[in-house]
Amino acid sequence: MQQTKINKLFPVKKNKNSIAIIITDKVLNTYQDWAKINNFNAESGQVLMTIDNKVMVGKGDLNDVFYFADIYNKLPDGQYIAPNLKSSEKQNLIIGWALSAYNFDNYKSEKTNINKSLYIENDSNKKTALSIAQGIYLCRDMINTPANDMTPQDIENQVIKLANQFKAKTKITKGSQLEKSHPLIHAVGRASVNKPRLIELNWGNDEYPHLHLVGKGISFDSGGLDLKPSGAMLLMKKDMGGAGNILGLAHIIMANKLPVKLKVLIPSAENMISENSFRPMDILKSRKGITVEIGNTDAEGRLVLADALTYAEQNKIQADLTIDMATLTGAARVAVGTDMPAFFCDDDKIANEYYKAGIKTNDPVWRMPLHKPYRKLLNTPNADIASCSQNGLAGAITAGLFLQEFVSKKTNWIHIDLMAYNNSKSIGKPIGGEAMGVRALWELLKNRYHK
Repeated sequence: MQQTKINKLFPVKKNKNSIAIIITDKVLNTYQDWAKINNFNAESGQVLMTIDNKVMVGKGDLNDVFYFADIYNKLPDGQYIAPNLKSSEKQNLIIGWALSAYNFDNYKSEKTNINKSLYIENDSNKKTALSIAQGIYLCRDMINTPANDMTPQDIENQVIKLANQFKAKTKITKGSQLEKSHPLIHAVGRASVNKPRLIELNWGNDEYPHLHLVGKGISFDSGGLDLKPSGAMLLMKKDMGGAGNILGLAHIIMANKLPVKLKVLIPSAENMISENSFRPMDILKSRKGITVEIGNTDAEGRLVLADALTYAEQNKIQADLTIDMATLTGAARVAVGTDMPAFFCDDDKIANEYYKAGIKTNDPVWRMPLHKPYRKLLNTPNADIASCSQNGLAGAITAGLFLQEFVSKKTNWIHIDLMAYNNSKSIGKPIGGEAMGVRALWELLKNRYHK
């Protein structure tokens, strides 16, 4: 679906009525009178259509995708010809155009017509930008799809489809095999008729640096026996937002043939209620052997991630970098709001690179501390660790510290706690599922692996 939309937005041929975009910081002499009549003075984001199939656009920050997203919104229907830009600016134009054009109408009888398109010459920069747009569309579409059509089986199908596109290999662990090898994932999902599973994708050459991506794939979260209030359940189709973001990123990585050995892990389950639900104060044994006392069944995301991170650690070759993404805690949203992810990383160099990548791409992220003294908040006399603290303080940090128990000290690791959803509409950001921190991660990874 997203590929069809992208193709319509960026046609390979221009027609005779195509409108040339001219980005300028001053009014061109030819159009002085017309500009005066229309109060156009080439301020950033101003748009003026001319009578000779051109449009003047006031020059703004060409390094900001949302400058170009704003232009898309202001232009009338038609096919446009991209201006001459630097390669990075051209990428921003394509990505911004795509961000604004996105719509989710899969369940509407009347589809939204795409009547605005951009012709741009083919080159490697265009290919990279289109792959980023496709990854974001994949992420948004998955999160926006309701839970009845985005079950663990449906998430598996999406991974298989992605694997087939890029000739990657998949492995699915479920049923009795999952119960034996990944007991926390199984416990979280066993109450649902939509059975839990660990979905794995492998791609690339073993000789390249190993990159592990782990995405929380809770297809719907009722809260389990510690049931969420009904209002809090309204957005719980997005609780697989970590998986959606990770798969969007994986698409970008594979489309650009980044020289890495990629392993994607999606622990997927539906956290529901039945006679075999896991319970508060249950003590469960993890894949790693660490026993976990359940403080609240609504803190299920960290459980499925724990088994997946352990599995990643048991790879024959040590990963150069492990990244997990999850809609994990409300505490992170209290700390940084809904517009940016909070992230945790013990390596200052990697953390600074990711933060700077977020600034460069206008895809902001904010580092939070893995404050070691708070680890005692997860102590319990009954098991090796509690799944969450009893007082609820520092919730995002204690969740990160819980996950760190399942990651080797040798591992370069980034834990990303994100909203994965726009609650309100803004330029290039429609209400609904969102890729957050993904463009920044791609910037980090292509620099790290020299693509």
